[in-house]
Amino acid sequence: MEIGYSLWHNKVITLSVLHCNDQCSFLETDNWIYLGKVATAAHLSQAQCVAKPNAVLALLAALGLSGAAVVAKDPRLLCAKVDKTLAPVVAGLTGLGLSSPEIGQLVSLARTRFRCRPVVSRLQYYLPLFGSFDNLLRLLKRESNLLSIDLDKVVKPNVVFLRECGLGDCDIAKLSIRVPRMLITNPERVRAMVARAETLGVPRCSGMLREALQAVAFLSEEKIAAKVDYLKNTFRWSDAEACVAVRKYPSVLRKSKESLKRRSEFLVSEVGLEPVSIAHQPVVLSLSLEGRLRPRYYVIKFLKENGLLHRDPSFFTAVKITEKVFVEKLISPHKEAAPHLAEDYATACKGEAPTNFIFRWTRNRL
Repeated sequence: MEIGYSLWHNKVITLSVLHCNDQCSFLETDNWIYLGKVATAAHLSQAQCVAKPNAVLALLAALGLSGAAVVAKDPRLLCAKVDKTLAPVVAGLTGLGLSSPEIGQLVSLARTRFRCRPVVSRLQYYLPLFGSFDNLLRLLKRESNLLSIDLDKVVKPNVVFLRECGLGDCDIAKLSIRVPRMLITNPERVRAMVARAETLGVPRCSGMLREALQAVAFLSEEKIAAKVDYLKNTFRWSDAEACVAVRKYPSVLRKSKESLKRRSEFLVSEVGLEPVSIAHQPVVLSLSLEGRLRPRYYVIKFLKENGLLHRDPSFFTAVKITEKVFVEKLISPHKEAAPHLAEDYATACKGEAPTNFIFRWTRNRL
């Protein structure tokens, strides 16, 4: 076996294992395994015994994986002992109910952590917590360190504390997927996050706690205060009104300044809503401006101006009801009087209509 590598400014650029004789059958003659800058010739010098790489690649193939692709991410995997390290891990994961394709996905994400037996015990803890392998996989794609962090000193204390705060395992799973570092963060920092949520008026055991933690996670008190000040200035809210809005809809803190500014201009300046009304119905700020708020407002405005509304609906009700109900109550009843209404509304919902969109009117149909 020949180990070849190229140097550039004393850094290893690529390293390849070349087929030199019939015994080195674990790679095709013209195949190269790219190992990256972190690879060194020493990594594969331990793999002088052809049987070991052969066994590793056979195991990867059985899991439906490309040996070259996996080894490129973890060069030392070729040096791992299949019988004493990899096979027991695969057997343990199979015992937890994982299929070969699922184990293959885990190998690709876990990289070096897959060569450690504790990965089985960690999966044994995480699978029930997250409810399914798919949920766990979503988190691992964003934070693979979950498989290496200390369970007893970090993860379990955080989970216990969040449960004490009223979050169920389903809530914890959703929170972790949205905030990948939550479970692997120092427990004291997690406690500080809950304390910041409480200062915003969201107490422990509140149904809004998960959303509040998503909003304040890893934000300093100064940044949170600055975001609240921007809300007050943009929507002309008092301190009390801003507190009400944040308590009812904590995710408003994650909205961009531009998004908030555009919503304020539309809701206050164009629709004419009172700032205090928005503060008490802040969920309206979560709805798409172009895909829902504007189109529905223009439908109501059109129906009012043309005397087609027998009862003036609340703007908040009109934008919060489902699409099906909105169409059934405010579009379909006017097919004869306003034959273009459904078409114009559908076009506006796609954002294809300009801001000052005016629905077409066929007066001879009245």
